[in-house]
Amino acid sequence: MNPIYFAGWCFFRAFYKFYFRWRVWNAERVPLHGRVILASNHASFLDPPLVGAGLKRQINYLARESLFRFPVMGWVLRNWSVIPVDREGGGAKGLKAILDRLLAGGAILLFPEGTRTRNGQLQPARSGIGLTVIKSDAPVIPVRVFGTFKAYGRHKKFPLPHRIAVKYGQPLHFEELRAQARTCSKPRLKQIYQQVADQIMAAIAKLEPCQDRGRFP
Repeated sequence: MNPIYFAGWCFFRAFYKFYFRWRVWNAERVPLHGRVILASNHASFLDPPLVGAGLKRQINYLARESLFRFPVMGWVLRNWSVIPVDREGGGAKGLKAILDRLLAGGAILLFPEGTRTRNGQLQPARSGIGLTVIKSDAPVIPVRVFGTFKAYGRHKKFPLPHRIAVKYGQPLHFEELRAQARTCSKPRLKQIYQQVADQIMAAIAKLEPCQDRGRFP
């Protein structure tokens, strides 16, 4: 971790510990080195740093490129390994930046649902993450966050001290679909992108809170 990222990492770990009494489950499933895609549900602005704070490695995030126009915020975002993307997050420039980070051995956080849930329930996955997965050769770790919607969902103006947690799943591999995507027709390719996205979302849905108290970082 670079010093700026490390400072933010320490801040969020302390914030989540003392304000939200957070729990982390199965962080050891995420490799400490090498390319990997973290795919998480999205319920709150708390989610990106929550997923990253549970891991002892630097994570690449996504943010709207308009946020980089502000000098101080842009400087912080760049030092936090944030990738600028367009509003929809599916532009060619953003995809290339994501793949470049993965090729360099980085870890990147993506949200298959595309945006925060409005009701606290898991939403259908969009095909964009399927495109990224097929274009890369990185394993995918499904991740599920708990409690963040009640703590700071769309309807909240200020974070409430509700307990939150993050759980990391077993890695998913898509070698067969990647091989098929190299030679298939364009209509089938679009189906593959959505198929991958749906499989990832199904893996996220299967992650349940642990019965024990979990790890308290």
